[in-house]
Amino acid sequence: AVKWYRLAAEQGYVGAQGMLGIMIQQGHGVPQDDNEAGKWYRLAAEQGHEYTQYYLGEMYYKGQGVPQDYKEAVKWFRLSAEQGHATAQFNLGAMYESGLGVSQDYKEAVKWFRLSAEQGDEIAQYNLGQSYRKGLGVPQDYKEAVKWYRLSAEQGDEIAQYNLGLMCFYGQGVPQDYV
Repeated sequence: AVKWYRLAAEQGYVGAQGMLGIMIQQGHGVPQDDNEAGKWYRLAAEQGHEYTQYYLGEMYYKGQGVPQDYKEAVKWFRLSAEQGHATAQFNLGAMYESGLGVSQDYKEAVKWFRLSAEQGDEIAQYNLGQSYRKGLGVPQDYKEAVKWYRLSAEQGDEIAQYNLGLMCFYGQGVPQDYV
């Protein structure tokens, strides 16, 4: 696979560049090498490939094969998120929530969490529930918090399950129900 991906990647085929980066980063068929993976991700990302933009953002976030740079991570997450990549949307929301690489902005965080949550990302659903429960970036709304916690909890997120239990225990957004 690496042989054929490399041949296509060297001819500029964006999908092959991305797959070659994945193969190299994960050490499938070749020695693992974050530096070389980053090179292939960048080639594809600069051509607008949403998945490699996300992967390149992850590399900058973690400092894998490139210097850790939150602003650069935000740049690549945004490019991917604007194309609809759910995990990039979540990560961008998390960057705004934490203030890493950008000014802390809860409203902007909620915007990106919502886009990801609406695509079914369980962690984004949980975070959106948290935003509504705490009133961060949106008016506090326990019913809306319960809605997002439930969606995440039904996918198996244990923290969302716990928080949904708390909401039922205290009767926040739902009638109090110990059962």
